[in-house]
Amino acid sequence: MSLEKDLIKKLVKITSRAAVNCYKFLGKDNKKLADKAATDSMRNDLNNLEISGEIVIGEGELDEAPMLYIGEKLGKGYGPNIDIAVDPLEGTNFAAKNLPGAISVLAVSEKGNLFNAPETYMNKLAVGKDVPFDATDIDFPIKKNISNIADSKNKKINELTVCILDRPRHKETIDELKSLKVNLKLISDGDICGSLLVTDSKYNIDLFLGIGGGPEGVISASALDAYGCKFQGRFIFESDIDKDRARKMGITDYNKKYELSEIVKGDSIFCATGITNTEMVAAVKKENSKFITETLVTHKESTIQVIKTEEAIA
Repeated sequence: MSLEKDLIKKLVKITSRAAVNCYKFLGKDNKKLADKAATDSMRNDLNNLEISGEIVIGEGELDEAPMLYIGEKLGKGYGPNIDIAVDPLEGTNFAAKNLPGAISVLAVSEKGNLFNAPETYMNKLAVGKDVPFDATDIDFPIKKNISNIADSKNKKINELTVCILDRPRHKETIDELKSLKVNLKLISDGDICGSLLVTDSKYNIDLFLGIGGGPEGVISASALDAYGCKFQGRFIFESDIDKDRARKMGITDYNKKYELSEIVKGDSIFCATGITNTEMVAAVKKENSKFITETLVTHKESTIQVIKTEEAIA
């Protein structure tokens, strides 16, 4: 069984409303209020859906988040059984400072088909569908991945661009990429947006890699799956507490490399609404008596499109 296409319209409405509710906090330098506005909106709207939903990727565990926590049951309790992954406001700092890169994100799948990721880091690699599957691997040396991508795209190495989070933990990786004369796109936050730039040549990103959030990796994988891209991830457990949490979620091999097909099984829907401008979707716009939003929607079974919606100003 696949997800009903009718569900797409309802999910787009949810991320769009979360983005609109966040709008008044743009540039107010208060990321907590911005995140709360998006979270409250998304949770309220999800609870009004005719679904039996459960959060598998959320704002944290029950002791860390008052709502949209992992394991929270949402919806009216009847209708399709679905797993839900949310990031009501990815790029909280971007929203607080009114900078490009803030989005509201939601992904759903049939029950049991979205990986229940622990709140820990993940080492990731993503490439577009124009790169042969066996040309790259998260365990290959960087130089090998870069050379193979260049060969497969018939490009020179200095014509490639790699997207990576600009973090101290990536200094050695960034230094090596510089030594190879690769072009870099260093992002300060928002690795969901960053990973999706491999989906289309118009974004001019040949490889996304590096260490970011594990939950964000699962959400990204939902969209990358619809595009036919390659994604790999390996969780990084920094303490015994992290490992204990992972064990409770059924993870016993702490060094396992996960392929996309192990993270997202079967059908899924992904929605990302722009709060501020991104390469893929425009920011919320206020025009006269309405808000206008853009949402990237991917549904493996039916569509990849950007949907514009209008929301009346209350």
